[in-house]
Amino acid sequence: MPEAVTQRRAGAGQLVLLLAGSCLSVLGAVLIAPVLPQMTDHFAGVAGADVLVPVVLTVPALVIGLTAPFAGFVVDALDRKRLLIAAMVGYAICGTAPLYLTTLPAIIGSRVLVGLCEAAIMTCCTTLIADYWSGPRRSRYLGLQTLLAAVSATVFLGLGGAVGGSGWRAPFWLYTVALVLAVPMVLLIWQPAAAPRPTGALAEPRRLPPLPWRRLRTPCLVTLAGGVVFYALIVELSFVLDEVGVTETATIGALSALMSLATAVAAGSFAKLSARTPRRLLPFAFGLAALGFLVIAATASAPVITIGAVLTGAGTGLLLPTLLTWATNRLGFEERGRGTGLWTGTLFVGEFLSPVLINGLAAAVGGLRPALGVLGALTAVLAAAMPLIVPRDAAALNVTTD
Repeated sequence: MPEAVTQRRAGAGQLVLLLAGSCLSVLGAVLIAPVLPQMTDHFAGVAGADVLVPVVLTVPALVIGLTAPFAGFVVDALDRKRLLIAAMVGYAICGTAPLYLTTLPAIIGSRVLVGLCEAAIMTCCTTLIADYWSGPRRSRYLGLQTLLAAVSATVFLGLGGAVGGSGWRAPFWLYTVALVLAVPMVLLIWQPAAAPRPTGALAEPRRLPPLPWRRLRTPCLVTLAGGVVFYALIVELSFVLDEVGVTETATIGALSALMSLATAVAAGSFAKLSARTPRRLLPFAFGLAALGFLVIAATASAPVITIGAVLTGAGTGLLLPTLLTWATNRLGFEERGRGTGLWTGTLFVGEFLSPVLINGLAAAVGGLRPALGVLGALTAVLAAAMPLIVPRDAAALNVTTD
């Protein structure tokens, strides 16, 4: 499979920009979580507000899930850099729209467009990291991508809670950070060149090789479940804390940030663990997340709930880089964008389904914390099944084709 022709060597500047761009999907996912109760109160007169307000947070994940595979096709067939810059500008414009939009449907519409931009940004940034680096360094940087995303979630949750004290609209100002990043991206990011084709083929339309669907099928299906697990507490923790009497947005943001800090620490361990196979790492990651859900379900104490959230955060911090590297590490240059887009799509479909499934469980079992207990039990079953689901020939995560 032809790989990218190395014409320039990427360094710290490119890495910082691509990692920062990857954090924007996290900003979109967690920034307004601490102010969801405020938004619910503001739109209390709107029919179905209890359902629609959480959709403001989660609908970008659905859009990413539906469109990331198409973004991956554009990335492979056309141009990584141009799509990235256009998406960064669109993200800033659409992300700040709720500052002046007055109706809940209009705000949800703007969030749909945010999700479209996030799909392109996430796919482009992850694909370019895999283009610019290979081997153990690629695995290290993909783990670092998750680490910094988790650290940024810690910052965004705390910041969203603090800024949310000025009103539920205030956190949307932070979407302007995309414009700050877009300018140096124009200067420092470049489009990798594909390997040259034979002279006789130059006049023919470029044909992309087929994706190795069998190789991608299992990691993407596991990632779908992983998205449900990962996003559960990002959306629901503020409501759990509100139920047990923690109502200050700054406090909710700080406790949520502790969970994200645990995610960051676990993701930071991935570089040292990437010599192991997903058959060994995934049972531990899912198991730790399951334990956290069960702890939360068993208590109404805010400190103990925080401990459970930290355990779940640690599990998901190891889970995401393991799944991403397992799915994409052996893809060639002309497959990488589509493979990354497919993985990103399945992750975010899982994230969108997460609150839907939890709300359905809550209605069936009589409350949010019991629903998280059921999710914990199901996640524990999934952890136990991983040795049966992950193929025995799944390679160590720091092995690549390049």
